[in-house]
Amino acid sequence: MGAEKISLRALVDKWLAPTLASPARVLRTGRMVGNRVRYVCVETRAPDGVRSIFLFRHGDGSWCVFPPTEARPAMCCVSVRVR
Repeated sequence: MGAEKISLRALVDKWLAPTLASPARVLRTGRMVGNRVRYVCVETRAPDGVRSIFLFRHGDGSWCVFPPTEARPAMCCVSVRVR
């Protein structure tokens, strides 16, 4: 994954290409139940119908079209010298 952060506005422009005639509007905002990740649902009207997309906020402050992965339990091994 790239290290660059893309703003919510830039992603909406990229994926939905809103215009003055068919502006983008926020349908829903909230948090996912399990991990409390923020999401936004945005829609715009196009000649071929309505387009909508869910965008998710990641821990680093960026927005993406996919939800962040959940932290999973992990184990590690540390070698300790005994004197």
